[in-house]
Amino acid sequence: MDARFNYYGNPITAKYMKYLQSAAKVVTDSTLPTATQHLVEIRASQINGCGFCTDMHTKDATHAGETPVRLNLVATWREATVFTDAERAALELTEQGTRIADAAGGVSDEVWANAAKHYDEDQLAALVSFIALINTWNRMNVITQQPAGDYQPGQWG
Repeated sequence: MDARFNYYGNPITAKYMKYLQSAAKVVTDSTLPTATQHLVEIRASQINGCGFCTDMHTKDATHAGETPVRLNLVATWREATVFTDAERAALELTEQGTRIADAAGGVSDEVWANAAKHYDEDQLAALVSFIALINTWNRMNVITQQPAGDYQPGQWG
């Protein structure tokens, strides 16, 4: 399968991608735990059906030392005992933030309060920004049908 569109072959999307990568660096340089960042990327990508992103982020998480058990249980995190309370709060916020159209009120006050209990203001800012960012990447890659399976950790810098 070939992608419908080459982002870097077009000056508009190439420039846009640089801005997205700069936005990602703000989050990856934050105090939001790296393991949480990986879980957020993976769960949003699963929900959005982005094979390219799911491939990339599970491989990056593995490369960063994430365990196969935790990676295999991200989609069923509610029933899994391998995630911390803070990670569970981030996964719940990710799900509600990703499924905005499916939830009558968007992100519930209860889910927000639970996340705020586990993360300070800067970490919450990074978490919200990261949820929005991975959803942007997912949508771009699903729209253009970026193929999954060939990603190598560190490939994009």
